[in-house]
Amino acid sequence: MLSFEPIEHKAAGQHRESMKKNKISSDEPRTQYAALPFRIVDGFPQVMLVTSRETRRWVLPKGWPEKDHKPWQLAAREAYEEAGLIGRIEQKSIGSYHYNKWLDEKTFVPCQVSVFVMQVERQLEDWPEKSQRETRWFTPGQAAMVVDEGGLVRLLLGFGAVYA
Repeated sequence: MLSFEPIEHKAAGQHRESMKKNKISSDEPRTQYAALPFRIVDGFPQVMLVTSRETRRWVLPKGWPEKDHKPWQLAAREAYEEAGLIGRIEQKSIGSYHYNKWLDEKTFVPCQVSVFVMQVERQLEDWPEKSQRETRWFTPGQAAMVVDEGGLVRLLLGFGAVYA
């Protein structure tokens, strides 16, 4: 597992203030599994992000646990369903981050997302959620600037430093 120093996200303080007025659906974080899809172009790493369906934020492909599936298998399947990606995924998580999944305008559930690195071999022409999401390649630094979650910023910057 890679270890990185935490970096405070620029909007974290504002977000914490607005959350005080909202209701938490559960105190216990729910688990999700994400792929960190990457490729090497001209010797430098690029990572793929997808837009979320509802808020159109840039995020990693991720999903909920399912019985009889290992976490890394679920992460790889989400990369396929959300971005049409085929590749090799690591079976060990490189780390995790936390975020709040909004269920409605006033209710959220805290989530902990374990992240699995996936070396992308190709992107298919068609995939299950193609019409619902946008996909884009970013440098790790660019990706860190467009995501909202501070812990994900930290993972992306650490990934970029290790794979550069």
